Amino acid sequence: MRGRTLAELGLAVAPRAEPLTYPGAWPTESGLLSGDRLLPLPPGRRTYEDRVPVLAVGSNACPGQLRDKLDEFGIRSPVPMVAARVTGVDTGVSAHVSLMGYVSAAPFASPGTVRELFVIWLDAGQLAVVDASEGVTRSSGAYDRAWLPGGAVRIETAAGPPLPGVHAYVNRHGVLHDGTRTPRRHPGERRLLTELLAASPRLREMFGETPEEFSARARFDRGLCDKGTRVLAEEDLVVASGLERYVPPSGARWYGDAGGAVGDVRARRGGGV
Repeated sequence: MRGRTLAELGLAVAPRAEPLTYPGAWPTESGLLSGDRLLPLPPGRRTYEDRVPVLAVGSNACPGQLRDKLDEFGIRSPVPMVAARVTGVDTGVSAHVSLMGYVSAAPFASPGTVRELFVIWLDAGQLAVVDASEGVTRSSGAYDRAWLPGGAVRIETAAGPPLPGVHAYVNRHGVLHDGTRTPRRHPGERRLLTELLAASPRLREMFGETPEEFSARARFDRGLCDKGTRVLAEEDLVVASGLERYVPPSGARWYGDAGGAVGDVRARRGGGV
């Protein structure tokens, strides 16, 4: 089908390769990510009972990013990406510095807030890869995968009733606030890093004066990323997301959902990002 490649649609760039583009370009409508194409979904179908629904608030809604994560492990099976009207959560800023060279997004509870987001429906192998990329499979990782029930968040798609709930990646470190102890929304990477660096001499000393320097220094430097994460907490920039109550207790997380694929990904990736 001509005109449906990610490059043709402007969706091919992965923030993991170009960190300052985070969270990356999102589709304008639902689609089926199949190889390097985003194809139309079958009319009227917006749920997939044999797959796991995961709410994408950041780069997991960018087809280029999702394709890059899955390609790393040779997974080419299609991914339904369903546009959804979501009530009850908003897109905040994770309180950690990522090894990818950016400060990523994280959801926070926001009763009454309505956002247009995506639900990605993942099979077992895809789920294992995305879990590992978010650090779910490492005790020192940045995110847990939580089940947000329909009573806490309302997920409406173009077809059918609201979903009974959805999985979401909740940051273990919390989210950044706006100065009033209210979680701040993620404004896009370049603006976010500019504002963080302007406000913190300690961050400028560690990461430089510009978003470009920040990204270049942070990228793949675990020690520096860990120090930056600690500075965010030490400078009292962090609050809870309000979604922590939905995180499974330690030792009862979702590793089993993806079967043996989780172990395979952890072994190949050294435990995730």
